Amino acid sequence: MFRQDRTNPSTAVSNWRGRHDAPKAWPSTAVSTWLNGGLFGAVPLVATGGIITQYVDSGTTYRVHTFRGSGKFVVASGAADVDYLIIAGGAAGGDGGSGKVTGGGGAGALRTGTAFAASVTSGDSGTATHTITVGAGGNRTPGYTSVSDGVSSVALGMTITGGGRGGYGPSNGINSTDGSGGGAGGEASDYSYTGGTSGSYGFDGGDANGTGSYYLAGGGGGASAVGADATTSVAGNGGAGTTGYGITATTPTYAGGGGGAAYAGSAAVATGGSGGGGTGASDSVATDATGAVPNTGSGGGGGAVGNDGGSGATGIVLLRYKVV
Repeated sequence: MFRQDRTNPSTAVSNWRGRHDAPKAWPSTAVSTWLNGGLFGAVPLVATGGIITQYVDSGTTYRVHTFRGSGKFVVASGAADVDYLIIAGGAAGGDGGSGKVTGGGGAGALRTGTAFAASVTSGDSGTATHTITVGAGGNRTPGYTSVSDGVSSVALGMTITGGGRGGYGPSNGINSTDGSGGGAGGEASDYSYTGGTSGSYGFDGGDANGTGSYYLAGGGGGASAVGADATTSVAGNGGAGTTGYGITATTPTYAGGGGGAAYAGSAAVATGGSGGGGTGASDSVATDATGAVPNTGSGGGGGAVGNDGGSGATGIVLLRYKVV
């Protein structure tokens, strides 16, 4: 006689029923771990945190967790290889002053990668929780002394450094250990000031220039290009950002450098780099610099004499995985 009660230790669903009648057995909460994981494949990742969206690309469904501010990515169950895009905060350009103009702020570092193995033990101290820190943009406040670099972003065990702030007046641009360097500050009749250097994930800032009564600053570096040098009559544009990472349904551009400031030069305004860099100030057309576009990690525009500088942009963290 066939004894079903001896074929499976489960008290609710037998092996025989799981193999031959899976549509009825699968919804049961008493199906064994062996059945769920071994017979039907790996347990899909279930996670919370950030703004959660989904999209389909070439027949594959992806889930994206977007962190526009700091938070937690918590794996409730399962496992998956996670693609990531981590961008640090962009730096401020800063205000100008008497006889001095400010270089554009450098963009924060941008790092992307694939196949981070997320699971219930891959987070902080072997737990399911991954702390996500999104770096703030550098501050532009009245006066140059409190202008700041971009703040680092931290995610998945990686620390991504912010951009270097623009140089003020007769000074070099500020260096960054990871992101892009700030543009050099400028004053009249001085050609010696150079843009800040970048780290591993950014580009250098542009050099200052000056002739006669012109005060012209360099642009901040971006994620894919150096900040432009100032010429004898025009301030330097911000370095271009970068695009094409495909972490979301669209491919936005991120991490452009801020434009440098101009005083008594051309009426042209130095533009920010693609990806959200702020424009530089110009006294010739009486414009303040603009801040960078939020959550792009871009640098703010430099300030001119009597015209304010712009703040850098907060970064962003994007995490993506396939939906099984």
